[in-house]
Amino acid sequence: MKLAIPDMISNSYFPAVAAAELGFFKQEGLDIAVELIFPVDKAYAALRDGAVDFVGGSAHSALAAFPEWQGVKLVCAQAQGMYWFLVMHKDLGVKRGDIAGVRGRSIGAAPWVEMGLRRLLIEAGIDLVRDGVTIAPVPGSLAAGVNFGVTAAKALEERKIDGFWANGMGAEVAVQRGIGTVVLDVRRGDGPKPCFNYTMASIAATDRLIERSPDIAAAAVRAIVKTQAALKDDVSLATGVGRKLFPPAEAELIAELIRRDLPYYDAKIAPDFVAGMNAFARDIGILKGEVPYERVVATQFAPLWSRS
Repeated sequence: MKLAIPDMISNSYFPAVAAAELGFFKQEGLDIAVELIFPVDKAYAALRDGAVDFVGGSAHSALAAFPEWQGVKLVCAQAQGMYWFLVMHKDLGVKRGDIAGVRGRSIGAAPWVEMGLRRLLIEAGIDLVRDGVTIAPVPGSLAAGVNFGVTAAKALEERKIDGFWANGMGAEVAVQRGIGTVVLDVRRGDGPKPCFNYTMASIAATDRLIERSPDIAAAAVRAIVKTQAALKDDVSLATGVGRKLFPPAEAELIAELIRRDLPYYDAKIAPDFVAGMNAFARDIGILKGEVPYERVVATQFAPLWSRS
């Protein structure tokens, strides 16, 4: 079986990666390989087309391949809250929380990921046209096998962009190199409050798989929950996973990034989150209707979301 993620050298989808590398999928009787498919809409297209069995990506992006939530469901969360960072070049002098610092600037962001930033800026009173904000893919980021956050940090260093909206690894690399300043970290309170529920890192499966093999979907959920618990118990496990999969520098950063993320390691998908995500999706034009919670979430797995 295959589980697609849209970024590998990252903390964003680390529970899915670690579930494979630490053996928790195997403990649950699943032989699952993790595959990098970027950008995220292509990962969900692979799910729709049967090329992969699960996607561990941004929850709202399922709508790229499953309009109106038809044919797909979220089975659990990898972590709570919108998990991307706005990083601006240090030389620009933009301070933490200063959303106005994007005016007249070029921001790199991945397809579908950029929707979160666009809506956040609008919610904060920024008019992208009036205020001269350009949001576009990072140069060189759309090639196969690219890890977006690390690529964004390199583009920032080369001054190809003024800032980027990307994962915690990209943000940390930029900060460690002395080239970037974190301006927004939505999970930890920056930006308009509704932004927290725009999306989350989730695990999704097709209705076909859930109906045909609910035991497989349940086993995947249990594996993610066990992985979250294991990392909470011993975050140093993340370093071992990183050393197998990441370049050396990023491998040594991953445990600290996961330590920061541990408060958000909760597999539940709450009705309030789905309401907020769907409102966001309607606002940006990727969802038309009022889709009930039970059409978005495979609620039969809710009893498995807590550590037993």
